Amino acid sequence: MILFIIVTVLILASVGICLYCFHTCFYASNRKKQDPYCKLHGQQFLEVQEQIYASTRRMEQIPFEAVTIRSFDGLTLYGRYYHMKDGAPVKIIFHGYRSMALRDCAGGFALSRKLGMNVLAVDQRAHGNSGGHVITFGVMERRDCLSWIRYINGRFGNHTPIILSGLSMGAATVIMAAALPLPANVKCILADSPYSAPDEIIWQVCKDRHFPVKLVYPFIRFAARVFAGFNLEQYSATAAASVSPVPILLLHGDDDRFVPCEMSHHIHEMSNGCTKLVTFMDAGHGLSYIVEPERYEQTVLTFLKQFFPVDEGILSSNSSAN
Repeated sequence: MILFIIVTVLILASVGICLYCFHTCFYASNRKKQDPYCKLHGQQFLEVQEQIYASTRRMEQIPFEAVTIRSFDGLTLYGRYYHMKDGAPVKIIFHGYRSMALRDCAGGFALSRKLGMNVLAVDQRAHGNSGGHVITFGVMERRDCLSWIRYINGRFGNHTPIILSGLSMGAATVIMAAALPLPANVKCILADSPYSAPDEIIWQVCKDRHFPVKLVYPFIRFAARVFAGFNLEQYSATAAASVSPVPILLLHGDDDRFVPCEMSHHIHEMSNGCTKLVTFMDAGHGLSYIVEPERYEQTVLTFLKQFFPVDEGILSSNSSAN
């Protein structure tokens, strides 16, 4: 009888830990509207908080078209479409973990306007105005990426050049999407501060928070499989880059204290030659554009010129576009 009680308590405790891991890592309630101006955390972000808010305000003030699509598994996904000019390339931007388009996409949006691109900034599943309650670290989101590509092609035709772009989890998402059968008009990928794999970033965060990783990770993996419905270890940005036919520009700050810069190095080293890696000295997570704006812009411009014409003087002449 005592043994039965002990076993029951252990089972219930294990289930409780798994549920806690699910709610902490993967669940998003979406009960209240996210605030793009909520207080940032961490010294690196606090130092540039006003610049981030200013970019968000500029993006928020520009007229856009709200668009929705249906995901492969029946969720309503939401995006903000900004039209610059007919026939221009379309840049689809994906934000990071527990963030939203208005926060993480603002920098990429400003640069895209300078370059004369049309922009679709999407709220990922379980974020912002999109449906769903489970975050899958790019595993399901990579298929949402393909759904948004199909939306653009259905609306503008499959001869319109498409650039996939993402920050943090969004960057990992677009790289993982590169292993899918993408249409030929997806010309390239811009990945800012991507993690190499869902399981690897969870290991990293557990280590950073001084959790006993070998003890905690099995519960997180089990929670992902049973409660969130996906396999943490099934897909990775590293594996996708090793087979990607789409050129990928990796951008990463070498002082990233959340997603180590080494993860982009690993993606680059394991790729099939499709990647180019550029790092930014003293830049924190997703802050490379803020720390070195001119070099960042020139890096992106040089990369994009390989795929479609871009005016050499467009960055200086359109400096007010952001």
